[in-house]
This record gives sequence, structure tokens and C-alpha cells, in this order.
Amino acid sequence: MLVAVVVVTALVFDFTNGFHDTANSMATSIATGALKPRVAVAISAILNLVGAFLSVEVAKTISSGLVDDTKIGPSIVFGGLIGAIVWNLVTWFVGLPSSSSHALFGGLIGATWISAGADSVHFGKIVEKVLIPAAASPVIAGVVAMIATYLVYRFLVRRRPATRGFKVGQIVSASLVSLAHGTNDAQKTMGVITLTLVSAGSLPAGASPPVWVIVSAACALALGTYLGGWRITHTLGKGLTDIEGPQGFAAQTSSALVILISSRLGFPLSTTHVCSGGIVGSGVGRRDAPVRWRMAGRMVVAWLFTLPAAAIVGAISGKVASLGTAGTVAVGVVGIGVGLGIYLLSRRHPVTAHSFHVPEPTPAGAEPGRLAA
Repeated sequence: MLVAVVVVTALVFDFTNGFHDTANSMATSIATGALKPRVAVAISAILNLVGAFLSVEVAKTISSGLVDDTKIGPSIVFGGLIGAIVWNLVTWFVGLPSSSSHALFGGLIGATWISAGADSVHFGKIVEKVLIPAAASPVIAGVVAMIATYLVYRFLVRRRPATRGFKVGQIVSASLVSLAHGTNDAQKTMGVITLTLVSAGSLPAGASPPVWVIVSAACALALGTYLGGWRITHTLGKGLTDIEGPQGFAAQTSSALVILISSRLGFPLSTTHVCSGGIVGSGVGRRDAPVRWRMAGRMVVAWLFTLPAAAIVGAISGKVASLGTAGTVAVGVVGIGVGLGIYLLSRRHPVTAHSFHVPEPTPAGAEPGRLAA
């Protein structure tokens, strides 16, 4: 029964990951009008589903690389998942694109550390596989997007209106980001479920995710993506910089390349960090684009707090859940209560697909690189 509860909770996390990270794939395409909001999330959901079947390297990293699966049980994993879900809902409510991946890692690390001891956490692997990529990936994506944006405006946009001719390219690049997101993020839930099954003795140590785990994680992520995390989409699409078609294309292409390469190498990357870095880089690369550094600073602060905040909640939840059935039930009830409370608060000031203004194309003869007033 406990294993089943943990599996369901992991799929709930996967669902929140989907609507929390929809913005990573489609915010720029929606902001520039390349895709209508509902069409964008439908395409993203389908490609997230497909991407989940392309690799299991990240899942193996999580199931056997971050914590000692011989020293933990399903109740500890359950506590870590509650910590991750709570942090995802809080940051979604305030519209901050924090990392669902780091929320998961933080919750799992905190629950394992407090309940099973510090020697149960593989800190070397965490530095190698989580912290270093977390610091490097947004910088790399930002630099690549900045250079690509500069070259596009320097050699292509100067000859035609800035918002024409890039819609198809944006749709392709946004689809590639969705595919990459499914490849990387669905595997994190696969890894957690596999870790649970290993810790319960249902699978041998080092086992790959079973087919049913891959399918269920892919479907949960796709469903969450389709519902759309409009609050965070609004922040990434309009809060960091004013995005035009060429920028969106450059940001999405650079982000997709970084994510796909990392997935191939088994790095459980934060797609939020990568895509945010790509958007900021595209703003820097376009000479007259205003980059809202205050919002970018708020995002970085949220990134810094994600691991420790989720770890604290995960530690408390994991410790209580490890006390027995009553503790597990208590943690579950509190988690459901927090989630329901955040949802009801969000309905006071809802952000929906209708909250996005689609920009008009730049008229012929308008100054290149600027939207018409």
C-alpha cells in the first residue's frame, strides 16, 4: 500500500512539473504570437510525451546516484516528494519559474539526510550531477542565445521586418524544447519511482525503469503540460524582456541544444534554468531590447532557495512519515491541505490563456528590431 501511495505521489509531482514548466517550452512562442496559447500547450504536451521515451540515463542517475537506496524506504521518498510538490505549488502561485528538478532533489536529499543519516547522501554525485550543471547551464544557454540573436539581427532581420519570417522557425524550435523537456524531466519521476521500487525490494539495485513506469510518468507530465502553467508562462514570456520572433527562435534553439546534450550525458538538468538563461541572453543580444534585471534577480534568488527550502520541507515530511502509518497519513493530509489552499488562493486572481496579448506584426517600413507602437 505504501509503495502504491508513493508511486501515485510521484505522478502527482510529475503532473505539477508539467504545468510548472510549460513556460519553458512555449512562453516565447506565445509572447510573440507564433502560436496561440491553447495550440502551444497541446503541441508541447504531445512532444513531452514523445520525449519521455527517448532516454533513461537521467532516470538511472536519480534512482542509483544521488542517495543510497539500501538505507532508505518508500516513506522517506514520500516525504521528499511532498517537499518538492509544496515548493512547486508555492512558486507557481507567485509566478516564479523555479526549478521543479531542484525541488525534487532538495526534497529527496533532505528526507534522506534527516531520516537515514548524512552518509546516505552521495554529496560528490550531487555536486557533479546537480550543482555544477545548475550553475553552468543557464550561462551557456544565455551566451549561445545572445550570440545567435546578435547574428540573426545583424545579418537577417535588417533586411526585413523583425516579426516576419520567423514564425515557422519558432514553432520548430519550441517543439524541440518540448521534446527535450520530456526527455529530461519525465525521467526524474521515472527515477524516483524506480528508487522506491528498489528500496522496497521490488527491483534489484541499479535496475532501469520498467515500461509501465516510463508510460505513466510520460502521461502525467504531458497532462500537466497541457493544462498550462499560465502564471509562469506570463513571467517568462513578458516579464524578462520584450521578445520578438528572432529572439524567441534563438532562445528556444539554444535551450533545446543544451537540454538534449545534458540528457544524453545523464545530467538531471533544470530546464527552467536553461530556458530562462536563453531568454535573458536573447534580450542582451538584441540591442534595443529591455532586459528586466530585477525580475531576473528574483528568479535567481528563488533558484538559490529551491534546494534548501524543499530540503527542509522534505526533511520534516520524511522524518514524520518514517514514524509509521500514522505519520505517513499525517504528511499526506497536510500536503493535500496545503495544495488545496494554494489552489483556492490562486482563483482570486486567475491567470489564464486569455491573459496573453498577441502582438501585431511589424508593418513594412518600420524600424527593424522594434515592434510598431
